[in-house]
Amino acid sequence: MSDTRLAQSAQSCADVMTGLNAPRHGSGRVLGGWRPDFRLSQVLAGLSYALDLTEGQRPGHAVRTCKIGMRIAQAIGLDAEQQSHLFYALLMKDLGCSSNAARFAALFGADDHDVKTDLKITNWSQPLEAFRFAARNVAPGHFWLRRTWQFVALMSRGPAGARDVVVTRCERGADIARMLSFSDETVQAIRALDEHWDGAGQPYSLNREQIPLLARILGLAQTVEVFVSSYGLDAAYDMAWSRRGSWFDPAMVDALVAIRHDQPFWGVLATDDSAASLSDVEPPDRVLVANDDRLDRIAEAFALVIDAKSPWTHQHSRGVADVSVAVAQTMGYADDHVRDVRRAALLHDIGKLGVSSLILDKPGRLTDDEFAAMRRHPDGTREILKRTGCFSHLANVAAAHHERLDGSGYPLGLAKSELSLLSRVLCVSDICDALRASRPYRQGLSIERVLEIMRRDVSTAIDPLCFEALDTVLKRSTLAQAGEAPAARYVPALSEDYCQAA
Repeated sequence: MSDTRLAQSAQSCADVMTGLNAPRHGSGRVLGGWRPDFRLSQVLAGLSYALDLTEGQRPGHAVRTCKIGMRIAQAIGLDAEQQSHLFYALLMKDLGCSSNAARFAALFGADDHDVKTDLKITNWSQPLEAFRFAARNVAPGHFWLRRTWQFVALMSRGPAGARDVVVTRCERGADIARMLSFSDETVQAIRALDEHWDGAGQPYSLNREQIPLLARILGLAQTVEVFVSSYGLDAAYDMAWSRRGSWFDPAMVDALVAIRHDQPFWGVLATDDSAASLSDVEPPDRVLVANDDRLDRIAEAFALVIDAKSPWTHQHSRGVADVSVAVAQTMGYADDHVRDVRRAALLHDIGKLGVSSLILDKPGRLTDDEFAAMRRHPDGTREILKRTGCFSHLANVAAAHHERLDGSGYPLGLAKSELSLLSRVLCVSDICDALRASRPYRQGLSIERVLEIMRRDVSTAIDPLCFEALDTVLKRSTLAQAGEAPAARYVPALSEDYCQAA
């Protein structure tokens, strides 16, 4: 990038930051501005809505589960330190949920969200119930022969196949919890989330006291929440009592029964699932603060959750972040703005956790309905980030990574005057990483081909200063190329599908 263009870029950066990065729609502080320390619980509660999306649960599932679990903890007299460990385990119990989404979709030939939703209300430790669950979820809407073959293939995997799917989730969730510096008690509770009191759970067939106490509370609380949300309080208590001594520790169920008539608790639970209300159950003398370093780790951790949704995007968020940071630095961003760029890039696709893996991993062109579903994911990104407090000022810019200068982008069709410079940086970085990486419908493209394709849209859809900075970054780097996607050999027309790639 020439000195003249670099100076223009730096001035443009300053001008656009001043004019376009003020808070909009209640988005929070300006980019690079004063950074208050946020309660860690508020940050994680906001992001937990993304995990709810991935599990096919009603928004606020994790928050409500946390309240139920903490109420049980109080009933059994759990000490303050253990309550603190439990609190974060309840909020983050589903950290590993995206890692088996693609496998659920492939095994059942169905939307992974629908399969997971049904699984939460099924007593799958009973062979007949497990059989019925599989039968109603394989290849829904397809011809009977396709459904039969899908069912036979699923059943042929047996218990070992089911265990493999669950162990992936549990170990991934535990690993991310460690990355977030949670205590070992919190980590082990997340790891043993799906174990059952009678040893018939997954993935390690632990039983009774082999299961960490906090995990026993997690398992009961999350299942009660699902039944309360789906069928009501009476049905939830009937379920808990029927599984007492099989799924659940009898002592935990007895504690749940003891709070059956706590009408204020259950009433508030049904009407207020906001993250702010968690302060009522968070141990007051053990409140953790999310400073800048911790917020960076949180963004990195959730980037792993996002990218685990599909094997084809397992490095996408980190790739976009690396390119965005390099572009921003080349354009003369200050360090605090670069930090915001990186966080926005790491989290820009968090709304994709609500898109079916059948769509994300489809080895062919998307139908109109499928593409419409894909185009909604930036809305999910915006709504989730707005809930977090600390990342809310990034919500609109992160959600605008598919917008274009000429108004041809989505989901809002914003035009040049409505797009901050950060959004434009994310735009070029997202397109670049998507074209460089392999997808189920094509292999990754060379840097030269990426730049050639993107250059067609400079000044119309793509910001010229951002593109020039990208060109400089790519030509001076040695970025690794992704391996070939075999589908590209069979569907050659898809090998340079710009719209779907980005």
